[in-house]
Amino acid sequence: MTKAFAFPRQKLCLALCTAAFLIPCISVSPSDADPANKRVLVVSVTKGFRHGSIPVGEQVLKELGEKSGAWEVEFARTDEDVQKTMTAESLKTYDAVFFNNTTGDLPIPDREAFLAWIKAGGGFAGAHAATDTYHNWPEFIEMIGGQFASHGAQVEVECLVEDPKHPATAGLPASFKIHEEMYLFKNFSRNRVRGLITLDKHPNTGEPGDYPISWVRLYGRGRVFYTSLGHREDVWQNELVQRHLIGGMRWLLRLANGSALPRLSVRILTSEEKRAGFKPLSNGRNLSGWHVRHEGRAPWRVENGMLVMGHGGTDIITDQRFRDFEIRYEYMIPKGGNSGVYLRGRYEIQVLDDYDEKKPTSHGNGAVYGKIAPSRFASRAPGEWQTVEARLIGNRVTVVLNGVKVIDHQPIDGPTGGALDGNVDEPGPIMLQGDHAPVAYRKIRIKPLD
Repeated sequence: MTKAFAFPRQKLCLALCTAAFLIPCISVSPSDADPANKRVLVVSVTKGFRHGSIPVGEQVLKELGEKSGAWEVEFARTDEDVQKTMTAESLKTYDAVFFNNTTGDLPIPDREAFLAWIKAGGGFAGAHAATDTYHNWPEFIEMIGGQFASHGAQVEVECLVEDPKHPATAGLPASFKIHEEMYLFKNFSRNRVRGLITLDKHPNTGEPGDYPISWVRLYGRGRVFYTSLGHREDVWQNELVQRHLIGGMRWLLRLANGSALPRLSVRILTSEEKRAGFKPLSNGRNLSGWHVRHEGRAPWRVENGMLVMGHGGTDIITDQRFRDFEIRYEYMIPKGGNSGVYLRGRYEIQVLDDYDEKKPTSHGNGAVYGKIAPSRFASRAPGEWQTVEARLIGNRVTVVLNGVKVIDHQPIDGPTGGALDGNVDEPGPIMLQGDHAPVAYRKIRIKPLD
């Protein structure tokens, strides 16, 4: 077993900064750095693809434990190591087990005893291919929280921190970019995990959706921490990733407090909007209050607070009807995206990727489709969230796109293409166009004015 260094922390930090793997110095407060004598078994056995970053992962986990003073490691690198260290009795001598890019069916001597050990209060952590392990063991998949499905080419992505107060993400920026092989998951549900880091678009195609990266959960009395980062050597060496690992491991080892409860509620209204009389049109959890225009086409999905449509879908319509109102919403489209929001189901405010055009038209983003062109170009790039505030009184409409007033109380001379009907003066629903291209909407809220 590798023991933590015993010389002063100033010298320790200097030594680690010049180590072979160039571990960056990450400041640790004295209260956080008190030796805890926690033992972590790092398992690096593979029965499928073997990642070249495994030795770097081992070194980083060893040195982060030493630097933080929070844990010391022992390695299980062979089948014999696993069979020796992961018996029911041997597991009692560890505080946590870390699956370091494991793949396939590992030779754990008693798999049920392993899960029972976690349920009884043990800690389990996994990096990257840990979810590519035990594909035919449903209980393991349920414990870790998800199962590797596929990945595309390595790509730079913008990681979004979901829970900045959790120890595993505390001190990280709200978002950060990293070049990595990003996993897509199946058998994942936010109802059983607490998300830490995520993407709000497909890492390779840019289509909007929920693509989790890291999470924690409770498993019986045990704690589980998983991050899909760790395919590349330089990712293990990234300072932000190392902060993520230190915080996640300290939480796992019960050296730091943080909730693992799923966050099922989505904040849609601000306090000011509540006082002003706005109401949410989507609860961010399911499609309650909405129905589809045409049955039998690709369904809308609710993912992490977003209403999401892929390819081959249909329009979606509120059950409620409105006449005069103010509506606010956010949307995201990929490159070439095309959608729209129909006021009363009859007047479409266009949603379109026209960023490269840099020219407002009556068919462009923020226009009343085919009727009124925006007075100014205010579109954001595809893949960015855009905001709209619109007011409809009678047949006059005002549109604020991304904080810029682009239509000011102008009359609309009849319904736009694709309208539900021509009864423009009657109350009508809000309709989101979903039959053109992938799109996501969130934080849709409305204030009736009549």
